[in-house]
Amino acid sequence: MSAVSPRFRSVLDKFAPYRPGKESATSDGRSYKLSSNESPYGPLPSVLKVIAEAAGSINRYPDNGAADLTEAIAGRYGVPASHVAVGCGSVGVAQQLLEAVAEPGAEVMYAWRSFEAYPYLSDLASATSVRVPLRDEALDLPAMAAAVTERTRLIFVCTPNNPTGTVVHRHELEEFMGRVPQDCLVVLDEAYSEYVRDPEAPDGMTLYRDRPNVAVLRTFSKAYGLAGLRVGYGLCGTEELRAAVDQVRQPFYLNIAAQAAAVEALKHQDEVERRVTQTIAARLEVQDGLRALGLWVAESDANFVWTRLPEDSLPEADVIHGLVQRGVLVRAGSALGREGALRVTIGTHEENQRFLTALGELL
Repeated sequence: MSAVSPRFRSVLDKFAPYRPGKESATSDGRSYKLSSNESPYGPLPSVLKVIAEAAGSINRYPDNGAADLTEAIAGRYGVPASHVAVGCGSVGVAQQLLEAVAEPGAEVMYAWRSFEAYPYLSDLASATSVRVPLRDEALDLPAMAAAVTERTRLIFVCTPNNPTGTVVHRHELEEFMGRVPQDCLVVLDEAYSEYVRDPEAPDGMTLYRDRPNVAVLRTFSKAYGLAGLRVGYGLCGTEELRAAVDQVRQPFYLNIAAQAAAVEALKHQDEVERRVTQTIAARLEVQDGLRALGLWVAESDANFVWTRLPEDSLPEADVIHGLVQRGVLVRAGSALGREGALRVTIGTHEENQRFLTALGELL
């Protein structure tokens, strides 16, 4: 009897699932991982404590409404709890937003290059992607506004943009919002917001309050150092949008340990800010180090930097291979749709210096 395969969705024929950066560079596992935009700092001791305590209850389902976490986020930002949606990372909330508003025939718009999950999430939601090229490695909001049609249901504005680290400015965003139809959802993806120091950058938590068609995405994976637990959240401009997001989420979508850890992490803003300040100082050092090597570097407001290799240097593949041989993992520009570039996460001082030394040897 011949085997008969199930009938799969046609979208899978063109579907490329998300591929994270490599986990190790050398055969013995020793590496300097600067490829996944994680925090180099371990969990706070009190966070580890509540995780251990939560482990004693894993025979029970978690709170399906994540009530304690929802209230903690609402209290942190002074917003109604009825506006807060939590999920499996900010990308999980992004998927819920897409499932709530997208359908066949609808368009989802985003800059390109931007967060690499947008295309496949849009495909899975049966929406048509509209990609607007970057201008000078930053979002081209006027071009995005001009590309809006009556079919546009959702627009992702990633700021700081991944992978370039650039931010949009407040006046640009407000002008853009004035050109977007009020029934089109604008999602401000601010996963790296804690690292922003540009005084002209907008604050989604303020902007969303008087705009019913705006949602803001943030995460505990970066500044709070909880990437392994996958906790994200969104602020929805209306209770109706939050209700729609809840309608499409999976039951018991956020585990007990993740909920407890995020609640505890919110209690330690001073320590989180201290770590963020260290990362920003290191970001400036890495940018200066790359420029000293003769490289062009984007102005980053994230916990990573984006740099282009000189045209007369080694090919990107050889640079990546050489870095791996030296135990350093970065994200190749070709993997992010831009040949001849590197995205480098800011790590500890030792990790950053190891990267700069290794790259200098290669160039």
